[in-house]
Amino acid sequence: MKKEKKGWKELPIGLVLEAGSSREFETGDWRSEKPIWDEKKCTHCLICWIYCPDSAIMVKDGKVKGIDYRYCKGCGICAEECPPKVKAIQMTREEK
Repeated sequence: MKKEKKGWKELPIGLVLEAGSSREFETGDWRSEKPIWDEKKCTHCLICWIYCPDSAIMVKDGKVKGIDYRYCKGCGICAEECPPKVKAIQMTREEK
């Protein structure tokens, strides 16, 4: 059963959310640019994962597996932090 999402007007003032509640708020449709990950270039250093403020970098068994666009807001931090000699993540204009 899927929970009904509340709008911002229904949230109490000074709201404190329980841990892990960000999974209930898919925010990926906010972005105007999105990161494109190149698996062939990636060295799996996980720097993008460390710096991603949205936990949108998917990792399994110590390796990057992709980007969860349901939560990625397109801030570009992952692309900026990817080592200059690697550049496995490039930002591109979001096309709807």
